[in-house]
This record gives sequence, structure tokens and C-alpha cells, in this order.
Amino acid sequence: MKPSFLFTSEAVTDGHPDRLCDSISDAVVDRFLQKDPYSRIIAESALSKNVLFLAARFASSARIDIPDVARAVLGESGYKVQDFDAANCSVLTSLIEMPAAMRAQADERDLSPDELDRFTAHSPVTVFGYACTQTPELMPLPISLANRLARALIAARKQKKVSGLSPDCTVQVGVEYHEGNPARIAGITIIAGSVASKPSDPAELRANLIHEVITPMFAGDAIKPDAASEIFINPQGAFPKSGPGSHSGMTGRKTAADTYGAYARHSGSALSGKDPSRVDRVGVYMARYAAKNVVAAGLAEECEVQLSYAIGHAGPISIQVQTFGTGAIDDQAIGERLKSVFDFRLGAIIRDFNLRHLPSLHQSGFYRNLPVQGHIGRSSTTVPWELTDKAERLR
Repeated sequence: MKPSFLFTSEAVTDGHPDRLCDSISDAVVDRFLQKDPYSRIIAESALSKNVLFLAARFASSARIDIPDVARAVLGESGYKVQDFDAANCSVLTSLIEMPAAMRAQADERDLSPDELDRFTAHSPVTVFGYACTQTPELMPLPISLANRLARALIAARKQKKVSGLSPDCTVQVGVEYHEGNPARIAGITIIAGSVASKPSDPAELRANLIHEVITPMFAGDAIKPDAASEIFINPQGAFPKSGPGSHSGMTGRKTAADTYGAYARHSGSALSGKDPSRVDRVGVYMARYAAKNVVAAGLAEECEVQLSYAIGHAGPISIQVQTFGTGAIDDQAIGERLKSVFDFRLGAIIRDFNLRHLPSLHQSGFYRNLPVQGHIGRSSTTVPWELTDKAERLR
């Protein structure tokens, strides 16, 4: 990597149509697993003005009112009825019910190590996990800041600190790197949607966002905006319309924001809307878990773990590690340690992360909170793949 460069990552708030589609799809996954933890379910959503299309394929003993689940998420999104009417919008569904025999036939927690081999990948996929020492949560700084800023905007709207703010906002944070390390904030861009009857005064909106959102968020940070940092608020003018009434959304279109903000590689597959039997989702979590523990163990300042799965195989057919010249030992040795400490088989991932049962342990669901709160990079211990409990064994 070149020693000095500028890198920018993007994040969106909870009411962005793409993010709403992710949340709806994951809410459907939660509801199925809460009723029947052995369900298989894949759900995808597309959203536009007063229309939601939801396609789902499932095998389950549960009976779920899927449109009702979707309307509940839309109703909590914060839009006024005139902007999006969750109760009366059209919800079109395309549902395929698979035979009950396609449900999971056993709880992975009750199986022996050899019996876990019966859980195999349904599709070929290569997934990536990444970690680095740029932030306490071991994430690249640009996406960490972008996600924090998006959450700060959500809080400012809900707490009415910034009037007229829409649930649909987009942020970008640019970080300047010197000698490969984050050195300063080069720029911040906020596209702030409005739900006010008339657009906010641009100067007033800028002042409010800086005072109520940007400045408090950076208050305790070592790297924060300086006099030379550029701050852009709606640089192309006010957005009198926002949300599904203005632009469409679809599940899986924010995979960069879901992972590493494009600073590191990701598989490109949607994470939301898939039950734990889909390795293109849970393999991403496992790869992150492995990479984060490598960095937490002090074996590298930067680590990427690549896992490749093939149809019919219980575990990855290849495991690759890159530390980009920052490793305390060579990459091959780190890879051997990973194989001895972690079980990368699909059944073991489901078992060790308790992925079938987490929705029942959280009253509001588990998966539906990931798109907004963060699939990757959360410091909360309620997300098992963000733990660093294997670091000592790797050392």
C-alpha cells in the first residue's frame, strides 16, 4: 500500500431505502427463526414509492405473516404518512414454500464433531475477513467514522436535535493517511434529506449539523476535523424529497458499508435476508472473527483472512492469510495457527456463534438490527464474531 493517500468510505442511515430493504429482509429471517430455529429462509426486498416487493423461499414449521413483518419495519422507519404510508402501501410477495424435509434436521449444539460434517455449503463462495489496528474495534478508520456519523444522525433525528431531518441520509468520511497510518480528517460530506414542509436554510442546517452531530461525535477522538478539513452539507442543494418516495432500494446494495467501507475486500454477496445455513453470510462473520483475533493477539497490525467454500463440503477448501508485511510471524504460520484454533466448518460456525437461537434471545430480534448497527465492527459483545476470545490461544 502506498504510504500517503486519501481514502473515503460511505454509510447510510436507517431510513435509506437500501437499508430499509436489508432490515425488512432480516426481520423476516428473525421471525422465522424465533418461531422455528431450524427454518431455512432466504428473503429479498425491493422498495419504491408506496410499493414493497418481497420475495422469499423457505422451509419451516412456522407460519409467518410476511407482509405484517415488513409493514412493522416500515412503520418504525420514521417517515410521515405523506412521505411513505407503511399501513396502506402495496406489499407484493412472491413466496416459495419448500418441503419441510429441507429444514435443518438437528441442532448443531447436540452433534459430535464428526456429525457436523453433514452440514455442507449450498453454493460456492469466497469470503473475506479483515482487521487492523486503526481503531479500538480493529476496523479501518474511514468506515468506522462513517458508521458512527450515520448513527449520530439517527440519534439527532430521534432526539429532535436537528429539525426536519429525514430518516434517509448518506454520509462520507475521507481520511488522509501518512506513512500508511491515518493522520487527519480530510473531508466530511452529509447528504441530509428533509421532511420539513419547506427546505431548511442551508447555513442554519450546516451550523446545526456541525454543532449537534459532527462536533460531539469527534469530541473524544485523537483524530478529528481540523481547520483545513472540508465539510460539505448537501453540496448539490437541498433535498426536499427523500426516502422511498424519492428513490428505490434493494436488499444487498450496501455490502461495502456492511463490511469494511471498500478499504478491504469483501465477497460482494448480500449479507441480509439469509438464515445461518448460508455460508455466504456466516462465512463472512467467521472470517472477520479469525482476522480480528489475529490482530488482537499481536500477530499482525493488519490481517485479511480468505475462506473459499465449495458445494458439498463442510469446511473451506482453502484458507489464505495476508498481513501485508505487518506480521510478527510469516503468513503461512498464522494460517496454521488459525486451522488449529478455529473450526471453519459451516456447522461449527452455526454452533459456536449460536446463530439459530440468537433471534429468540433478543426481544426485538437479532439479525434485523445488524444492517443499521453494523454487521462488522461493533464493539458490543452481543455480536459473537466481534469477540477476541481466541487471541490468547493464537499467541
